[in-house]
Amino acid sequence: MTRLLVIGGGRMGAALLGGLVRSGWAPADECAVVERRPEIREVLRTRFPGVAVHEEPVPCDSVVLAVKPTDAAAACAQLARAPRARVLSVVAGVTIERLAGWLWPGTPIVRAMPNTPALLGTSASAIAGGPAASEQDLVWAESVLSSIGVVVRLPERLLDAATGLSGSGPAYVFLVAEALVEAGVLEGLDREVSRVLTVQTILGAARMLAESGESAEVLRAAVTSPGGTTAAALRVLESRAVRAAFLDAVSASTARSRTLGDGL
Repeated sequence: MTRLLVIGGGRMGAALLGGLVRSGWAPADECAVVERRPEIREVLRTRFPGVAVHEEPVPCDSVVLAVKPTDAAAACAQLARAPRARVLSVVAGVTIERLAGWLWPGTPIVRAMPNTPALLGTSASAIAGGPAASEQDLVWAESVLSSIGVVVRLPERLLDAATGLSGSGPAYVFLVAEALVEAGVLEGLDREVSRVLTVQTILGAARMLAESGESAEVLRAAVTSPGGTTAAALRVLESRAVRAAFLDAVSASTARSRTLGDGL
């Protein structure tokens, strides 16, 4: 029997599968993926030698549900016809209660929200367990998602907030990067030079946050000399309410996440 079955071979499903195989979580021949689009099935066979690629679910121990919200009910209906398996769902906006209504009664369900850096093994994921999920199920889900990054546990009511912060978060950083590149060009830098400096600045700042043990506030203050260039720049950003704009952006994304499952 297949050890892990990934339902959905899109970006997130493929990222998870790649992380699991790359990290040695499971041999390729113990994993399988279900994808309804024939052209994507061919891509998956080429990308993941040894991983079985199917059009419909097969018997398995565990499932990762990685489909679009509009496809979740149909995918669960297919699973409901197969032997019972625990389910890790990375479907945005679909609650554990709704998933439970589509699956076998008593199915252990863990809901998760990873983000797109999963493609590089640097995802930030939040998970929440359903009523039938045991500690062992949560540890299993953590082991799956740890293959593509870091994992935190949350009550389900806070998963939408995690979506607003880290789920959508890469787009916020990319927007900042776009703006910084343009700013460098406006000040006379070659576009490629501006891009290289921007990317390395963001990468370096992120590593300082991750590795220095200091808070963002402390690190920012250390860069900001009284009356200096950084202080002048930050004064402009604060006057334009950039901080408030980020607060509102996360709030808007969180609110939208709460409504994604409506009408399914």
